[in-house]
Amino acid sequence: MVNKIKISVVGAAGKMGSQIISQVLGSDIFELVGALESSKSDLLGADISKVIGGDPLGIIITDDSLDCVLRSDAIIDFSSPISTISVCELAAQARKVHVIGTTGFTPEQEEQILAAARHATIIKSGNMSLGVNALLGTVEKISSSLDSSWDIEISDTHHRDKVDSPSGTALDLAEAAASGRGVDVDSVKDIARNGANLERKEGNIGIVSLRGGSVVGDHSVIFAGDGERIVVSHFAENRNIFVKGALKSAEWGVNKGPGLFSTKDVLGFK
Repeated sequence: MVNKIKISVVGAAGKMGSQIISQVLGSDIFELVGALESSKSDLLGADISKVIGGDPLGIIITDDSLDCVLRSDAIIDFSSPISTISVCELAAQARKVHVIGTTGFTPEQEEQILAAARHATIIKSGNMSLGVNALLGTVEKISSSLDSSWDIEISDTHHRDKVDSPSGTALDLAEAAASGRGVDVDSVKDIARNGANLERKEGNIGIVSLRGGSVVGDHSVIFAGDGERIVVSHFAENRNIFVKGALKSAEWGVNKGPGLFSTKDVLGFK
């Protein structure tokens, strides 16, 4: 019998964490060995069944990151930037696979992740679904085919509890559009428009974020020319698409070696 890939989940009690755990427990490929939560969580010391239901499973929710990392082949992480950075440093020391779905990192935190990737296999994406990564490739291709007279606008819609804005997916789409044009995304992305500053500069990539209801994630990229528009979109109907991508990333990363990768690498879109 082939040994299962040992998985710990960071943010185990969250919406994504609980769904990942359920998928891992029903898998023939993976084995759940750790469930991590914040030291402030009311669920510390509880069996993971308190989150996913059913009979006790003997997996206790903990804040002991080091123990979970050492016992794992891969860590899947949908938590908070601070938590992710802490786990990332441990994964680097232990040479483990770290799948990061967390978003909202500062530039300094991005540098810390890049440094950790010299030692750990880090697979980091703002969105891990197959469809979104196909959209990223499509946006980059269209952008490379059109000059800067075509305006690019990105619409980013999520549920009311989404903390960061723009989302990681919206920023990835802006990066793809900028890459297609051969420019640095930080020099062209426009996320600060308000009533006193609505002028649009040629070549800028606008991002508008909407938050409300239970929307899992809707993203559209509009290429607006004179007299015509191209619109490409992706609509996430449930979180299982992200779970599949995260687990596929974990499986792909085992024995891969150090480096910073994305789901586009995992799915072969690069």
